[in-house]
Amino acid sequence: MGLMDKISGRAKKAAGDLTGDRGLHRQGEREERKGEAREELAREQERMEAQADRTRAKADEVDDLERGT
Repeated sequence: MGLMDKISGRAKKAAGDLTGDRGLHRQGEREERKGEAREELAREQERMEAQADRTRAKADEVDDLERGT
């Protein structure tokens, strides 16, 4: 969804520039930034999920070691 927001925002910015419509240009800037923020959020969620997987694996390792002693 972020990519579509970015593309749409860039198109609105360009249309605002061509027509001299500052409001449309600002709307495009906001929409483009929203797309960037969504992409950043998705990347951060992926990093958090990977960290959670590593944490679970380490907890499993500790559990296995505790059962063995």
